[in-house]
Amino acid sequence: MGGMVEARIAGMASRVLAGELLDRSDAEFLAAVAGDDLYDLFYWANKIRIRFVGRDVKFCAIVAAKVGGCSEDCKFCAQSEHYRTAVGEQSKLTDQQVLDSAWHAADVGADSFGIVNSGRGPTRGELEDWLKPIMIKIAAEGKTRACATLGALTPETAQFLYDCGIRRINHNLETSERHYPNIVSTHPYSERINTLRIAKEAGLSLCSGGIFGMGEEWRDRLDMLLTLREIGVDVVPLNFLNAIHGTPLEDQPELHPMECLKIIAIARFLMPGKEIKVAGGREKVLRDLQSWIFFAGADSTMIGNYLTTYGRSPEMDHQMVRDLGLRWTAYFGGGVEAKGDPTLGNVAHTGKHRIPILYEREVKV
Repeated sequence: MGGMVEARIAGMASRVLAGELLDRSDAEFLAAVAGDDLYDLFYWANKIRIRFVGRDVKFCAIVAAKVGGCSEDCKFCAQSEHYRTAVGEQSKLTDQQVLDSAWHAADVGADSFGIVNSGRGPTRGELEDWLKPIMIKIAAEGKTRACATLGALTPETAQFLYDCGIRRINHNLETSERHYPNIVSTHPYSERINTLRIAKEAGLSLCSGGIFGMGEEWRDRLDMLLTLREIGVDVVPLNFLNAIHGTPLEDQPELHPMECLKIIAIARFLMPGKEIKVAGGREKVLRDLQSWIFFAGADSTMIGNYLTTYGRSPEMDHQMVRDLGLRWTAYFGGGVEAKGDPTLGNVAHTGKHRIPILYEREVKV
């Protein structure tokens, strides 16, 4: 039986290497791979990685510019105002703290740097009065790609971000449409899909993935990965649940490291030419197998700290990459100048479950 599985994995890999996209039944077969056959899965995922995205790896960094006080009830998140966690009241960084984080990210080799805000979506005040000069400066300096994770977008807010020089947004699907209601109830899955489509129409590159280990089944994992492929995202962050005390998922058992590597490998088989980024939970869940993420098909990882949890030092990740005989590539896209003096016109605001939507208490229409 082992030889038959090995041959079928190799056959699928050959099809991918020849430019063919795998279908749902192929993915279901790969999801059933176990035991020693996993090493064959990783072997071929690595071959696919090298063939389509090369041997070099990328880092990205984020900063939590606004933390806590979020109106949404995502069950994995320490920032939700629905739960009692260590995050506490909402707080913001100063402009200089955000800029210092961006310059440090560039110094440690981050290809991309993302400004992350808690909340359903960005308010007019946040965009025009606070974030605009910061985003414009980071984009214009050209030391690292200017990215943002601000929640739900409208056509107006997406265009505003583009005009400020932002070239990529992160907005995760988190899980499958089927499992999503078990994780989030305060906004619909369709809003997340819609934000990605709006961002793409505005010319923004898409970074979207999800969190694994939230009680989902393999069918949910495949649903999400195939949905991301259909939408045409550019970067796929794979997060592994780091269960946080005080959240409803605090007692959720950790995924096994080999299960995490299997998820990475299948993502590479399904999206051979995309940037597969291993993000949250890497240090805690993968433990000594962190360096295997690249052998399993990933070509990118987070560097530095996360939103409410600590990563490890950049020097450790640099050493990991060097020890593998790999190298990381920093951003080389150059500066992006703002388009005039970006302003927001009328912001589409169409109610709780109708989209597009911008829904915050302090929103001005």
